[in-house]
Amino acid sequence: MTARIFLLLVLSVLAVPHAAENAEKSEKTKAKPPKVKVEEAPVARDTKFAASYSPVVKKVAPSVVNIYSTKIVRENPRMLPLFEDPFFRRFFRDDPEEERGSRRPRTREEQSLGSGVIISDDGYILTNNHVVDDADQIKVALANNQSVYDAKLVGADSHTDVAVLKVDAHDLPSMTFANSDNLEVGDVVMAIGNPFALGQTVTMGIVSATGRGGFGLVDYEDFIQTDASINPGNSGGALVDAEGRLVGLNTFIISRSGGSQGVGFAVPINLARSVMDRLVTEGKVTRGFLGVYIQPVTPELAEEFKLPRDQQGALIGGVSPNGPAAEAGIKAGDVVVEFNGKKIKDNRHLRLMASQTAPGTKVTLKLLRNGNEKTVTATLEELKSEGGRTGEEPRRRSSRAESEFETLDGVEVADLDARVRRQFDVPSDVRGAVVTSVDPDSTAAHAGLQPGDVILEINHQAVRNADAAVELSEGNKSNRMLLQVWSKGGSRYVVVERPKRRR
Repeated sequence: MTARIFLLLVLSVLAVPHAAENAEKSEKTKAKPPKVKVEEAPVARDTKFAASYSPVVKKVAPSVVNIYSTKIVRENPRMLPLFEDPFFRRFFRDDPEEERGSRRPRTREEQSLGSGVIISDDGYILTNNHVVDDADQIKVALANNQSVYDAKLVGADSHTDVAVLKVDAHDLPSMTFANSDNLEVGDVVMAIGNPFALGQTVTMGIVSATGRGGFGLVDYEDFIQTDASINPGNSGGALVDAEGRLVGLNTFIISRSGGSQGVGFAVPINLARSVMDRLVTEGKVTRGFLGVYIQPVTPELAEEFKLPRDQQGALIGGVSPNGPAAEAGIKAGDVVVEFNGKKIKDNRHLRLMASQTAPGTKVTLKLLRNGNEKTVTATLEELKSEGGRTGEEPRRRSSRAESEFETLDGVEVADLDARVRRQFDVPSDVRGAVVTSVDPDSTAAHAGLQPGDVILEINHQAVRNADAAVELSEGNKSNRMLLQVWSKGGSRYVVVERPKRRR
């Protein structure tokens, strides 16, 4: 089935104070990012395999801490459905306050264990958001377990699963950052953390893959995959290279048994650092708006757009009206191949790069349009919530409002009148023919077409209504058809094969 991916690009933006004096005051009081040690050079790959990594472990182990978080859960057993039954409640009237109708909530503590990494000598610590999420109390224990600190949550970002803590301490052993963009498959890495509360543990493996995503765990996924064992309690711990530099934060595993099976994932340190800087300086990570809906360049789409089958990049499925991309001249059907001079692998890669770009800046994008390269510049804007779209008069229903495609077997469409718009929640500025039903065994269903989708174009020709959709489909002589489809707030392209003739 054709992937149904259409993503609204977002990236961080700075909050703008309403008055100049507030802006000046904000600049003076705004916190500065932690001072971290960074080594940009890639790891040496032409050396002989080391007989022992003990020197590396001794160097980095003191920078990995244990994190103990406690959450107070308030519950009222009298609120259980059993106690709502008067017959049962009369057996539990030993509490005078219960007789008067008062129900006192009870509390219990939930504790969780994780790991973290000291990234500055003045007490800043990186970990995963899920390690400290909703915690009422956070304690950090150094590797020797002799020093325990109360930790303050500086900020957390659930969209990347990154959190920043601060302890009141100085001269702590901080870890040096590497440039995680320089990682290659086959590089030796070590995972350090506190799995199963056993105490600090080191496991070794290699980088199995980079740029992994599509798990649906967080919004911005660019994980490093490794076969270095990562187990419960390792979350937030350090993934270091063979020179002892921090390349990632251990985050999760894929496992059938609950234990490590050689498929672990870590947040790249470049992404974590970008989020950390914003959390420290701004207190949160706000995101901005480029105004495009993107999808991967599949071999089928590459053929329709006359691109090489192995073409990398992000296909623009649609452009938001009056957005930065629209003002820059970006159009649906363009393929973004570079972003600020960096090559784009796929749609997720473009979204990640945009999210880490300095807010409010101009970005340069290299596009492929009809086989030709084109360079445009867009100024990123702040992402604003979309309000209701009203004010359009209902369109007149076509005499062939519900018709069946002959070349799109099993698909029925209708005009976008007021009733249909309400039924499928279609905004007033969307034009086309709405899909009302799809045969689940049809090629259209296999391509991802669903009821509620609105067909905007067929083979690059605009669809005005249901009649136009039928006429364009009947006139198609090819074995496949390229549709531009609006769905759930965004648009994308879908390739549908001609169904085989039935005997």
